Amino acid sequence: MEKPAARFLSLDVFRGVAVCLMIVVNTPGPGAHPYPWLVHAKWFGFTAADAVFPSFLFAVGCSMAFAFSQRPPAGAFALKVLRRAALIFLLGFLMYWYPFVHRVGGAWTLSPFADTRMMGVLQRIALCYAVAAFAVRYLSPRWLVGLSVLLLLGSWALMLAFGDPADPFSKLGNAGTRLDLLVLGPSHLYRRDGGFDPEGLLGTLPATVNVIAGYLAARYLRDAAAPNSDGRRALARMALAGILLAAVALAWSPLFPIGKKLWTGSFVLLTVGMDLVLLAALAATLEGRAPNPAARFFQVFGLNPLVIYLFSELFVTTLQRIDAAPGVGVYDWVGVNLFQAAAPGPAGSLLCAIAYMMVCWLLGYVLDRRRIVIRL
Repeated sequence: MEKPAARFLSLDVFRGVAVCLMIVVNTPGPGAHPYPWLVHAKWFGFTAADAVFPSFLFAVGCSMAFAFSQRPPAGAFALKVLRRAALIFLLGFLMYWYPFVHRVGGAWTLSPFADTRMMGVLQRIALCYAVAAFAVRYLSPRWLVGLSVLLLLGSWALMLAFGDPADPFSKLGNAGTRLDLLVLGPSHLYRRDGGFDPEGLLGTLPATVNVIAGYLAARYLRDAAAPNSDGRRALARMALAGILLAAVALAWSPLFPIGKKLWTGSFVLLTVGMDLVLLAALAATLEGRAPNPAARFFQVFGLNPLVIYLFSELFVTTLQRIDAAPGVGVYDWVGVNLFQAAAPGPAGSLLCAIAYMMVCWLLGYVLDRRRIVIRL
């Protein structure tokens, strides 16, 4: 029987923070604009909201350092990785197709497959997971760093070579949009950004680096916890590496601007740097101690992250399909009539998002109390 991999409280909490903030960012309360730091940058630039998804990918990589500690035969490994990636991708696609029907006049009709968005958050996670999984299986840490450099510089080169020569980083003239239109077609792309899909195919390449970085960080953290290791010094080095990566990102940004929507190389380095600093701080604070209430709160999210995220997206969609007033969904009605009435403006929007996040947390709490960990 395989010995189960040891759990690190800091990694569970890190995943939990990412899921918690992702829900808050994705479901702002209606009736007022959210605080600017909770809204993604319109194009280039960086807000707190932009740090959430790359941190989720980083956490996926962290899990690999323990999930792949055993080495099954190559065929069994490939089958497991491809099956998991396909399942996550399918769930992401079905999430966008949900609730599968819509009302036309007084009748319900099946929502057309041809108009359903193909890519998205879970789909990007699936693709990045698959690429990174095979990379960490067959490459040493040194070669993984080399592959990461290649992916970042390669995506930059592709942008310059195949984008609009006049503006290779424009919304519709960048190489990623051109690839998405060619492969997927306009009907399968994101509909709210003028024909641009922020989780398109080309962005998978640099986003995979976030996953690889998470794997390397967790592997380093695991080695630093060995009995003969100087854990404090190792964590200080991790934090210093994060600061240096963020500095490199800022130095690169005049040539390749920081931007989540294009998932630029400078954006990757900045977010990986931030995640390294945060993970080092969490490990220094939490490891070797009993979980405090704040850690337990986020740990609940971190034990079932994909399930809770999927629930958060599907449940709010369901609430919006139920009319609390003519033409007003339940979530919008609650946000306006309760939270905006109590705290008008951005504060009410944030309180509504936090309340919804707590509903999702309750699902995680029930799963945790029943010792249920759902692995997709």
